[in-house]
Amino acid sequence: MNKNIIYKGAEAEICLSEYMGEKVIQKERITKSYRIKEIDSYLISYRTKEEAKLISEARSHGVSVPILYDIDLEEGIITMEYLQGKRIKDILNNLEEKERKRICNKIGESIAKLHNYDLIHGDITTSNMILLDERIHLIDFGLGSKTSEIEAKGVDLHVLMEAFESTHSKYPKCFEYVLEGYKKEYHGDTNLVTKKIADIVKRGRYR
Repeated sequence: MNKNIIYKGAEAEICLSEYMGEKVIQKERITKSYRIKEIDSYLISYRTKEEAKLISEARSHGVSVPILYDIDLEEGIITMEYLQGKRIKDILNNLEEKERKRICNKIGESIAKLHNYDLIHGDITTSNMILLDERIHLIDFGLGSKTSEIEAKGVDLHVLMEAFESTHSKYPKCFEYVLEGYKKEYHGDTNLVTKKIADIVKRGRYR
């Protein structure tokens, strides 16, 4: 099996590989030599299983995510669909305002679908979104979790707000458009979520 590393983070390597004749992405968690071997193995297995569960559950609730092909808990490898689309990070700044708004509305709707079922992505940035077949696909649930806490939902959206401010600062309405889509799709009280985002911003100012 041929594979080549296309991204290496602190926690995992992302490899382009082949599986049953298909081009796939393999996410392989990295062994930490400073950890006791048994603890390291347990953490790799546990985090791999939790990430796969989140992706699978997100898909069952209508969120576009990569299809899972294989999960190796022992090696800490998730084999999944290779999405040959465009990263939102790479295209958002070059769109017409009307199209930018439409894409951001869709992003908001996708996040709301997650939050409706208490699924938290944990690292919502435009690097972790791929536009393919007119759908926003969310990738990399490695920092994700499941919780009904409004705090977690506020943090999820605040991470995206900061991503817009750093990467797409010329277009200040992006997050506003996201919230429009979010409010349309979210089943809970959106005022609680937006209030939590404001609280998080305030806390950051006074740190």
